[in-house]
Parts: sequence; structure tokens; C-alpha cells
Amino acid sequence: MMKKLAYIGTSFALPFFALAQTTVNSAQSLGAFIITFINTVAVPVIFAIAFIVFVFGVFQYFIFGRGNEEAAKQGRSLMLYGLIGFFLMVSVWGLVNILVGSIGLDRNVPTYPHAPTR
Repeated sequence: MMKKLAYIGTSFALPFFALAQTTVNSAQSLGAFIITFINTVAVPVIFAIAFIVFVFGVFQYFIFGRGNEEAAKQGRSLMLYGLIGFFLMVSVWGLVNILVGSIGLDRNVPTYPHAPTR
């Protein structure tokens, strides 16, 4: 099991190591890269998982739990877990954006000078 997790982790990490020389050249660009990764990849994936859990809980409560009290109870708990996931992710996303604003980690690409034209 640990070997499989190591292979999966390595396969996800290799693209970041391949771009390490060009994208990470200082602590500030590393911080900006991590924050951009969190905002563009991690947060939407976790929002999608929380939404799927919530929708599955709704189906389990209203459709599958019509005559079955156990399924209705399980559906209620899944809806609650989905809402808690939404709340936690909005909180974490807000904290990350407060960090970006207070430290000054800009996600903007710097403008480079252009050659003069006639």
C-alpha cells in the first residue's frame, strides 16, 4: 500500500520538479506558486468533492430514505458533512487570500520593457 502511495505521489510531484528551475527562483515566487496552486487546483477539487457529498446526501435522504430511517439518517449526516466541507473551504480560501494581500505575494506577471519601434 505504501509503495502505491509513493508512486502516486511521485507521479503528481514530477511536473512540479520539472518546472522547478524556471518557476521557483526565490521564496516569494515559491509562496506565489503555492498560493496559485491552492487557489486554482486544490480549492476547486475540494469544493467539487464537498458538493458531490452534499448531493449524494440529498439523494440518500429524500429518495433512498423514503421508508428507511437508517438511510435517511445517513443522508442527513452526509449533507451535514458536505456543508461543513463548504464552510471549511471558504474559510481556508479566505485566509489564503488574506495572506496574499497582507504579505504582498502578487500573482501578476511583471511587465518587461519592449524594444523601441518606429
